[in-house]
Amino acid sequence: MAGPMDDDDRDSAYDLFRRGTRLLEEHHPGAAALVLERCLALEPGKASILEALARAYFEVGAPAKAADRFQAIIDANPLAHYAHFGLGLSRIRLGDLKAGRRHLRWAVFLRPEIEDYRRALQRVEAA
Repeated sequence: MAGPMDDDDRDSAYDLFRRGTRLLEEHHPGAAALVLERCLALEPGKASILEALARAYFEVGAPAKAADRFQAIIDANPLAHYAHFGLGLSRIRLGDLKAGRRHLRWAVFLRPEIEDYRRALQRVEAA
């Protein structure tokens, strides 16, 4: 007899990713993280999943987990500007201002036109 979770077990990574990002957009980061972890298990190392999962962890108040996911993206692609931004903010939340500032500088260097990156760096450098 099928249980209530059996249908979810057959979801594709794409379906799980869509569900997880929708939950994130609807401001349910905890639920999003659960769904996105399942998605990552199906597609290990996929940058889009890692990024969404890192955002979910950051928003739920788990900066160490967010930092780990953002770092995995940077390890695979050192030019991933949003990952540098997210890792910078995560490191700052963890109290590592030096590493946070370094990654925010990378984000600004890679995409200087993004105002959020510049503002975040200015706040850290003013502190």
